[in-house]
Amino acid sequence: MHRVLQRVSRGLRRPPILPARSRSGCAGPAAAFPAAAPSRRTKPAVLVSRLYQPSNLRDVGQDCRLQGEMTCKSQRLMQQAGLVHPSNPGCYYYLPAAVRSVEKLIRVIDQEMQGIGGQKLDMPSLCSADLWKTSERWDLMGKELFRLKDRHGADYCLGPTHEEAVTTLVAHQSTLSYRQLPLLLYQITRKFRDEPKPKFGLLRGREFYMKDMYSFDASEEAAHQTYEAVCQAYTRLFARLGLRCVQVQADTGNIGGKLSHEFQLPADIGEDRLLVCGSCSFSANVEAMSSDRTDCPQCTTGTLVESKGIEVGHTFYLGRKYSHIFKATFSNAQNKPSVAEMGCYGLGVTRILAAAIEVMSTEEGIRWPGLIAPYQVCVLPPKKGSKVDEAAILAEELVHSLGDALPRLRGEVVLDDRTQMTIGKRLKDASRLGYPYIVVVGQAALEETPRFEVIRQQTGETTFLSKDGLLDLLGGVETV
Repeated sequence: MHRVLQRVSRGLRRPPILPARSRSGCAGPAAAFPAAAPSRRTKPAVLVSRLYQPSNLRDVGQDCRLQGEMTCKSQRLMQQAGLVHPSNPGCYYYLPAAVRSVEKLIRVIDQEMQGIGGQKLDMPSLCSADLWKTSERWDLMGKELFRLKDRHGADYCLGPTHEEAVTTLVAHQSTLSYRQLPLLLYQITRKFRDEPKPKFGLLRGREFYMKDMYSFDASEEAAHQTYEAVCQAYTRLFARLGLRCVQVQADTGNIGGKLSHEFQLPADIGEDRLLVCGSCSFSANVEAMSSDRTDCPQCTTGTLVESKGIEVGHTFYLGRKYSHIFKATFSNAQNKPSVAEMGCYGLGVTRILAAAIEVMSTEEGIRWPGLIAPYQVCVLPPKKGSKVDEAAILAEELVHSLGDALPRLRGEVVLDDRTQMTIGKRLKDASRLGYPYIVVVGQAALEETPRFEVIRQQTGETTFLSKDGLLDLLGGVETV
């Protein structure tokens, strides 16, 4: 015990980061003064009490007019965890924890898209009706387009996709050479679609984030090579997220083109009907073939079995559908103008987020793909006034030690400083948000050889580890 008190005494030399509170639980007089400037070596800890997750916004029972029926698990869990809050039908506030997760997912997407030569840009959301009328999609899209007029009476729409816009952009470059191809341009922006009945939270909304990429190639053969490279990048992306994704043949729909595939996450809540062969790799959306067909068109001996899926990605080989209309040309090897071959490739960014929660989580708590969890570790000190109250200092020291020893985890470790609450209540909150690792600092931390209770959310496994053991475990955590 003498050694334990020495450790606690050493910990007291650093100004405590747990907020001072009066007996009533409110901030004490010291809170009126600014905290001492943190040292250059150690950043202040992320405190759960300071995170913007208002408990009243997490009550899924309030204001049914905005929230609608809780139609799926991901919608309920994301709202209960304080990730999103409904605004208008099909539109949501993305609260800070959700934004962190979306930004991480975007970084993973950027890595994969830039790994195959993609270049990121940003196109206007406000799109001229003239472009859509030129491609004849202004009428084809029907009520799905959000349409508006400016003060001069000109027609516009809020872009649900950007084939017309990007092709016009490339067409304006009169000096494009075949040596610059393939050209892959992509963006990650908000998109808008006037869904008649938005549902399933972020799985089917009116305003959402999407990655859309457009390729320009010199020949049909080169375009198919680009198409395959993007499909492989999508497969790597979902593998990195730990999601079992199926690439299925699909209908080209109102995008058009000659070839199309969807990337589907198998799920009972899915709105797409899939036909999968039990004997070979063939799979297709029912929309792409006869729904009553049972024999596999690829191996001819297998039987097609129907299942459901959530579409999280879609690829199209467009050919010259748009490039011909908008005159997107390049100079070929003979220095003659030639029309580019195109492809387009979408990923539903916020849909991936919700779909991952839908297929990975329990009914009580979120389970994230590790790479995109808002935070990786949550440290729980003991309840204030409990028999092991002095372990709070060790919890505080642990947070800083993790950041110092594992630079990749800086900013990824949070301290649940709401010590007026029991460990049980805070554990429930931590499970609800889905921190991949929860570290409880309790009685075992005050032993001669301190140990920490570690809960792995993905498996539900609980172990007691020394500090070195904890560092070894968390040292393997991958971050982006």
